[in-house]
Amino acid sequence: MKILVATDKPFAKAAVDGIREIVEKAGHELALCEKYTDVSEFHKAVEDADALIVRSDKVDAAVVNAAKNLKIVVRAGAGFDNLDLAACTEKNIVCMNTPGQNSNAVAELALGMMIYMARNSFHPGTGSELKGKKLGIHAYGNIGKIVAKLGKAFDMDVYALDPFVDAKVIEADGVKVVNSVEELYSTCHYISLHIPANEKTKKSIGYDLLGKMPKGGCLVNTARKEVIHEEELVKIFTERTDLKYATDMEAGNQAELNEKFGTRVFATPKKMGAETAEANINAGLAAANQICKFFATGDTTFKVN
Repeated sequence: MKILVATDKPFAKAAVDGIREIVEKAGHELALCEKYTDVSEFHKAVEDADALIVRSDKVDAAVVNAAKNLKIVVRAGAGFDNLDLAACTEKNIVCMNTPGQNSNAVAELALGMMIYMARNSFHPGTGSELKGKKLGIHAYGNIGKIVAKLGKAFDMDVYALDPFVDAKVIEADGVKVVNSVEELYSTCHYISLHIPANEKTKKSIGYDLLGKMPKGGCLVNTARKEVIHEEELVKIFTERTDLKYATDMEAGNQAELNEKFGTRVFATPKKMGAETAEANINAGLAAANQICKFFATGDTTFKVN
C-alpha cells in the first residue's frame, strides 16, 4: 500500500524518519508531499495513495475526488475539523485522529498563556499570581485533564464541566464538578477552553458567558477560534475593561482586538499548541501505526466518521 504524508507545515525529520520505519517495516511504501505551495500539488500526490497522513491540511471534497485509491486518512492530532467527514464517508474512506498525542504540549501552552496574561504580557507593572485563583476547565478530555493537573501544581482551585465525562472520574482527580456552563464562567478567574468546533459550539462563547466572569477574568483558548463569538467579544471587552483573552489562533478580527484592547488580548502568530518536538513525533508515529494496524487487521479504534 502507498501511504502519503501531505503536510504544508512538515513534520520534524525525526518524525518522518520514524513514520518511514514503521511503514516500510509493515511492507508499505511511503511518499511525501511536504511544503507544497499550491493545493494542486497535494491533489496530484494523493491520486494513487491508499492512505493519507495530514496535520492541519484540509482534506476536502476536492482532495477526496482526486484520490482514486484512498481507503483511510489520519489527522495527526486531536482535532479533525479539517477533514470533510461527509465526503470521505461517501467514498467509504475511514477517517481517524490521534487523540492524546499532542495533549501535554497544548496543556503546557495553556498554562504558559495564563502566566503571560497574569504578568501583564511581561510588560513593566504589577501582575498577579496563579496561586489561589479558580481555574475552570471547559471540556475534560485528554488536554483538559492535564491542564487541571498543572493548575493544581500551581495551587489553583480547579473546576470542570464536561457532560460526557462521569463526575466521579473528574472528582477522583481532585477537581470540583460544576453543573452548568454559566456556573463555570461565573465561578472561575481563568477558563481553559477545550471544546470542539461543531454546530452546537460555534460562536457559543460570547457576551453573556464572558460577562459572568469574576473581575480580572481571563479566557484561554487552545481549542478552535470558531467557538468564540468574536463580535460579542469586542462588545463585552469594551464594557468590561478588566477581562483578558489569550488564544492559540488569531481571531478573524484580531487586528481590531489588538488595536482596541492592547495587552488585554494575545494571539500566537500561528497555532502553536502541538508545536513541540515531542508532540510532532508522537502524533506522526501514532498516525503511521494506526494506518498499518488498519491494513493488517481492519482496526478502526480511532475512527471519527
